[in-house]
Amino acid sequence: MKQLLCSIICGFTFAAFAQNEQLAQHYFDRGEFEKAVVSFEDLLKSQPHNFNYFQRTIECYQQLQKFEKAEKLIVDRLELYKQANFLVELGYNFQLQKNTDKAKKYYDQAIDKIRKNHNEVFQIAFAFDKKGLTDYAIQAYELALTIEPSYNFNYQMALLYGQKGDIDAMIEKFLIESFANPQSLVMIQNQLSRFMNEDASVTFNTSLKKALLARTQKTQDVFWNDFLSWFYVQQKEYGKAFIQQKAIFKRNPESFSTIVNLAQLAMNEDDQEAAIEILNFILLNTKDLDLQIKAHAYLIELQIKKAQPADYPAIALELDNRIKQFGVSPYTLQLLQLKAKFLAFQLKDTENARLILKNALEMPLKREEIAEVKMDLADLLLLEEKFNQALIYYAQVETDGGNNPVGQEASLRVAKTSYYKGDFKWAEHQLNVLKSASTQLIANDAMDLYLLISDNTVADSTQTALKKFARADFLLYQNKKIEALAAFQAILKEHKGQEIEPITLLRIGKLQEAQNNIPEAIASYLQIIEQHKDGIYVDEATYFAAELYAKIGDTEKAKPLYEDLIINREDSIYFVDAQKKYRRLRGDKDL
Repeated sequence: MKQLLCSIICGFTFAAFAQNEQLAQHYFDRGEFEKAVVSFEDLLKSQPHNFNYFQRTIECYQQLQKFEKAEKLIVDRLELYKQANFLVELGYNFQLQKNTDKAKKYYDQAIDKIRKNHNEVFQIAFAFDKKGLTDYAIQAYELALTIEPSYNFNYQMALLYGQKGDIDAMIEKFLIESFANPQSLVMIQNQLSRFMNEDASVTFNTSLKKALLARTQKTQDVFWNDFLSWFYVQQKEYGKAFIQQKAIFKRNPESFSTIVNLAQLAMNEDDQEAAIEILNFILLNTKDLDLQIKAHAYLIELQIKKAQPADYPAIALELDNRIKQFGVSPYTLQLLQLKAKFLAFQLKDTENARLILKNALEMPLKREEIAEVKMDLADLLLLEEKFNQALIYYAQVETDGGNNPVGQEASLRVAKTSYYKGDFKWAEHQLNVLKSASTQLIANDAMDLYLLISDNTVADSTQTALKKFARADFLLYQNKKIEALAAFQAILKEHKGQEIEPITLLRIGKLQEAQNNIPEAIASYLQIIEQHKDGIYVDEATYFAAELYAKIGDTEKAKPLYEDLIINREDSIYFVDAQKKYRRLRGDKDL
């Protein structure tokens, strides 16, 4: 009974204590330091060795300009523990009073402690860094290194150099550390990529590229070629990244995995020139049948993407030849799927397309491969406007896939099918869940479609314009671009000035681009910019118009559009690309 009573009392005491700490921190975060200091003083009395309570009490005194109280508390702590980091605290207390001489005196005393015991560098440098005393923190690390050269502070010093804006020193330390400890490479590259995406990144990017180029020229170690390749990938310069990967391959021709990944990145970013070059290189240099099949499939996929109807017979022949070359088996599934999609969407031969996919399901496929084929079958059924049958296949994949990317992709297609058939309520329900999908691309697509439905439902409860828009979108899905363009233009005429107008103009612009009607596409984008400048589609319209002006060589009209994105739309997904392209048009060197 006594034990039970003690446990209950201890439980209440602990709960009350935790509540007091939470309340103290709440006051501190709100800037109510008079209230916070009372709570933290009580907490410190109950736990005098708790450094966090000590630190918060000191900070409260300093915020309230009770510097003498802070000094006494720090001096008592210093005398009790004899730790040099409290000298930094004492110096900082004087610095806040603008007594720089006394502050320097204590900072120098802290540095002196390292000479007597180099192990104290960890606490002292951390204390300086926490107070924003970057130069003193660097000095502490440098002094410790002269005494004990086996120490490694490259990463910590790189961060400090970055804080003080010494970009070259930061890069040097990071590169030294990455080579000495390759296990830290990803962490270092994450830090570097932060600087590459900032406003002043042109200077940083130039410095990093020069440092990496210098190392690739001075040493034969492929580590630096791979690092430089990573740099070019961040810049989306896949052709230059490939040059570095070729240099690695010449010295180590065992693996193609990085080169294959690079080809996929180039394809995803629509850099067809680089993708084709990389894929042809793979075909020339590998005897691996699986890689050959993949490379051929990707090359045909690229042909289909830019093909006109006149090109279809040659593509059909190429597909047949490759399937004949490699045979019909689970290994050639990618080619079989590609042929089925080409037959259905380009040649409108859904019967033979369905036959290929159903035969594929008879083969011994892996679980994820079965899911892919079922999704393709559902896509064909959707193409034929057999909405309910398509939903059955999508639902099977969704159920089997759960929350993995394949399952979420199936969920997205269920939502899109509901949208195409005009069942906006169910589509909105599905999309609301998918907005938080683990795959960013799916989450973004879900958000875009969700906003389209919800915005146009609020604006028009009858959803008249939205139904027409969904039908036009479905024509796009069916690859009926001429009919889709006519449908969107009809919406523009019938619902002018309504909520649906800017997204309709955006669709029209993209279709005009596909038909190579550049002036008309630019006019559609400019209409969004001029008439819907506060809408959610203006950044896309601005970027697309800038891209088209750049494409036709009208740089004087492209530059202000890129500049507008840089100055006014920092949250845009096109912000980083706009920066690079603007600087290139402006004539900045060493990009």
